[in-house]
Amino acid sequence: MSTAAHASAGLPLPSERSIGPSLSRTASVPWYIWTGVVAVTSASIGGSWDVSWHRSIGRDSFWTPAHMAIYACGLLAGIVGLWLVLNATFGHSPKAQELRKASVDVLGLRAPLGVFLAGWGGVAMLTSAPFDNWWHNAYGLDVKIISPPHVLLILGIRAISFGMLFLILAAMNRAAVADASNFKRLQILFLYLGGLSIGGQMFFLQEFTPETALHRAPAYIAMGIGLPILFATFSQASRFRWAATATAAVYMVFCIGEILILPLFPAAPKLGPVFNPVTHFIPAKFPILIILPALALDLLWQRVRTWKPWQIAVVSGLVFVAVLVAVEWPFANFLMSHASQNRFFGTIYFDYKSRATSLDRMRQFFQPQYGLQLAKGLIIAAFYAMVSTWVGLGFGRWMRGVQR
Repeated sequence: MSTAAHASAGLPLPSERSIGPSLSRTASVPWYIWTGVVAVTSASIGGSWDVSWHRSIGRDSFWTPAHMAIYACGLLAGIVGLWLVLNATFGHSPKAQELRKASVDVLGLRAPLGVFLAGWGGVAMLTSAPFDNWWHNAYGLDVKIISPPHVLLILGIRAISFGMLFLILAAMNRAAVADASNFKRLQILFLYLGGLSIGGQMFFLQEFTPETALHRAPAYIAMGIGLPILFATFSQASRFRWAATATAAVYMVFCIGEILILPLFPAAPKLGPVFNPVTHFIPAKFPILIILPALALDLLWQRVRTWKPWQIAVVSGLVFVAVLVAVEWPFANFLMSHASQNRFFGTIYFDYKSRATSLDRMRQFFQPQYGLQLAKGLIIAAFYAMVSTWVGLGFGRWMRGVQR
């Protein structure tokens, strides 16, 4: 996977800048990158587990295992950040000197750019913990996932995730010149974390994309805003021709794994009222089939490398929405049918607060849209997808030059 093999979707590559010969020939992936990957993975697992905990048991305590998995992300990111700042700022060993060359200066402290971004995320996560506890004590259980403390927590996790992506990217860009084998290892880790970021984005959008809302334009508008920017960014930054497909596949595998694994463990509600008896953990809904529009974008971007960015963005927005609607609209019909009632698709699972008269249990769509109303909504979705793609192309191209 050479740099020339994926010519930035038609955009010229920035010139490679070597920070130092020893850094360019790193023999293996540094421990702090592996630790950062574990941190983000822990937050992703903990976040899904926590939602399942709320749906299966209720919020019985702050000190749940799911919460501990989430906040382990902040702790591990803090360890990585502190070690890198101390070594890059005050270290005198040869390795510390090399690290200093690959660092930026912020208020007299030196570290790779991603460390300072992840550091902000860690502070946000730690701040959200007492805020969330106070919120529940003052207002009770969350009616929605997007509550103020949860927004702060999600932003903190996303900051750590992108901080670690920048940390990997800087090492990957340096390795692109002189260490092909290490470049490929870093590229895989970058795409893996990119996939978890896609999952985090879909987690944030899940209130707009339940099964019952998939015959309405707002679901596709939300995905048109939130997904193409990430697909374009990861495609540009990773230098991998199938980056959008790979990151979407990570999201799909993660969600399907949750459906298959969580119901294996017992759980019972501890809060009332209970409208649906629950005996095991309730997983998330089956993932949106974003892997197919992602594949369509990868195929498109390989064929329009000589186009201008705005031209690529216009066609990409149309392709993304068209393919997404073409596959998800009929698939939503399938999920609403009795044919999907099995452990793989997971439409047999409902949380303890789910009433028998709820739309998902009755397998009915919420105010489905058709005709002109739907067409207007999908045109809006395509426009947002165009803008989202254009921003992602530019940001991803800039990321190719990050080496610190």
